[in-house]
Amino acid sequence: MKQMTFATSGFERYAKTTRRAAFLVEMEQVVPWGDLCRLIEPVYPKPGNGRPPVGLERMLRTYFLQQWFNLSDPAVEEALYESVSMRGFAGIDLGREPVPDETTVCRFRHLLEEHDLGRRLFEEVHRYLEAQGIKIARGTIVDATIINAPSSTKNADKARDPDMHQTRKGNQWYFGMKAHVGVDSKTRLIHAAVATAAHVADSAVLADLLHGEETRVWGDQAYRGQTDVIKEHAPKARDFTNRRYRHRGVVDEQERRKNRTKSSVRSRVEHVIGVIKRVFGFAKVRYRGLDKNAHRLFVTCALANLFIVRRHLLRSGA
Repeated sequence: MKQMTFATSGFERYAKTTRRAAFLVEMEQVVPWGDLCRLIEPVYPKPGNGRPPVGLERMLRTYFLQQWFNLSDPAVEEALYESVSMRGFAGIDLGREPVPDETTVCRFRHLLEEHDLGRRLFEEVHRYLEAQGIKIARGTIVDATIINAPSSTKNADKARDPDMHQTRKGNQWYFGMKAHVGVDSKTRLIHAAVATAAHVADSAVLADLLHGEETRVWGDQAYRGQTDVIKEHAPKARDFTNRRYRHRGVVDEQERRKNRTKSSVRSRVEHVIGVIKRVFGFAKVRYRGLDKNAHRLFVTCALANLFIVRRHLLRSGA
């Protein structure tokens, strides 16, 4: 067995800044920790006769690590023990204290869910970005994406999650929920989010995705025929949703060209959905029930907004 060197004590001769470490350095600077902690502090347990609670900001940092790296409660505990960069981000020194165990992480998550703090965190991040000069403009892109859920009945209840449903997209069947988002056409920030079962039509929640001050609304063909809804909830808005250009085998080339022009703007929403599903890994539900996954959606949207504008925030020194 080789003799151990001082590298195991932190005196590494060879080192490299990993993408994970660089990401955490950026997030350390752009997340408004003080504002978010003040939002949670009134409901967070206070020191009493029992074991003192783990610091609020440390638990919030641990919770955000779960969302960024798509980790379960046990997995985030193990990751903190294994990863120096994650421990540094959470402010944990193993020479003085252990990592919060999975039960503590689970209880913190349940606390946020119980008080519907996911939605309030999303709103607080929105207010913070507005204070930094990043404001929602007058154009909204609406879209929805399917978040898959286990369709197996091999579980304790011998049944699928009753809050999830199946839907058909093209020739493929999916089972799970839908994440509906309203995205600003200029900044690509998510300003509205709704979670439903997968079988709910995209257009059914269109009104909830508009902030009312729009002058233009973009969407794919799932939102066609909703001009009256748009006018009711955003009176100044023009309907720029895609129209059907193929009917009974006949292609309307003029409408097809219009759709292509609209899609040059509408496609920006795909980058946002890519952050949620590919960067943060929210392509499958982790919890049973729509409410818990809706809570995760709000938190993920808040963190996605910070991720999307992180370079602007870093340049401005926010």
